[in-house]
Amino acid sequence: MQRRSDERVRALLDALLEGRASPDLAERAAAGLGLPERGRYAVAVLRAERRGPVHRVVDVDGMRFLWRTRADREIAVVGLGDRSLADLTAVLVGRCPGPGGVGPVVDGLAELDRARRLAEAALLTCAPGSTGIVRLDERLTTALVVSQPELSARLVAEVFGPLLTLEPADRALLVETLDAWLECDGSAGRAAGRLFCHRNTVFNRLRRLETLTSRSLSRPRELIEMTLALDAFRLTAVR
Repeated sequence: MQRRSDERVRALLDALLEGRASPDLAERAAAGLGLPERGRYAVAVLRAERRGPVHRVVDVDGMRFLWRTRADREIAVVGLGDRSLADLTAVLVGRCPGPGGVGPVVDGLAELDRARRLAEAALLTCAPGSTGIVRLDERLTTALVVSQPELSARLVAEVFGPLLTLEPADRALLVETLDAWLECDGSAGRAAGRLFCHRNTVFNRLRRLETLTSRSLSRPRELIEMTLALDAFRLTAVR
C-alpha cells in the first residue's frame, strides 16, 4: 500500500512539473499531495543525488518541501508561505552543495511546470564543477544566453572568434583577465590584485583583447556583447 501511495505521489508530482493538460489536475494533486492548490510556490532544481525517488512533505523553517529525483536532477517543490526566495536559497545552501537553480515565485500548483523550466534555466548558468545555489532573478541575462545554445555558439564565434585561434593558455589568460575586470566593476587595480599581477598588465591584456575582437570595452553596446559572449563561452561553447 505504501508503494502504491508513493507511485501516486510521483505521478501527480510529475504531471504538475511537466505541465500535462488536465482540467482538474491541480485539484487532484492538492488532495493527493496534501498541499493547497493556491499559494506561493517555488521550484528548485539541483545537480545532486539523494536516496529514494520521492520524499513526503517536510516542513523546514516555515516552508514545505517535496522532493523528486529524476535522472541526475533533484527537484524540490516548495510551499513558501510568507517566506522569500532568499530564505529558500539560504535553506538549500545549508543542506545541499549544489549547484542548483531556483525559479520565480508562482501562485499555485498549476504553474509548477513554468517554475520548473525557469529553475532549470537558472541551473544552466552554473559553470561545470561549480557549487552554490543561484536564483533566476540574479542571472536573467546569463540565463537568456545559455538557454539558446545555437545563438550562444554564434555569439561566441562572432565576438571571440579570433581568440579561439590562440593557444589555450594564452586564450585562458585573456578570458580570465576580462572576467576579473568585470567582476571588479571595471577596476584594473582590483582586478590586478585578484590576478596577482600589475595593473598595467591588466590594461595591456584588455587592449589586446579589444584588438583581437575589434570591440571596445568603453563602448556600452560592445561591452554588453563582450560580457554576453564571455558567459556563453564559459557555459556553452567548446573550451
